[in-house]
Amino acid sequence: MIIYNVTVNVEDDVEKEWLNWMKTHHIPRVMSCGIFLKAHVSKVITHNENTYAISYFCKNVKDLHRYQIQFSQSIQEEHANKYAEKAVVFRTILELIEEF
Repeated sequence: MIIYNVTVNVEDDVEKEWLNWMKTHHIPRVMSCGIFLKAHVSKVITHNENTYAISYFCKNVKDLHRYQIQFSQSIQEEHANKYAEKAVVFRTILELIEEF
């Protein structure tokens, strides 16, 4: 299984609005592409900033690549246009080795 992890540091003044928009619009839009099996939203608590990790799970790299080619550009542009300099994003691709 592949985990497409999107980490976002959000400024204080938009945190609540951003989180609501992510849960009600952005994540449902990503999930509607039919690529990902599930998504998790986590808050990073190791420092005092508003940092969130959104983890999307898919079967394999081929599926993730299809998402990146067919869907990600417009979805990422929408996020960037809405939150511009208020949210800094970086993405990581992980391979799940084993669950315990």
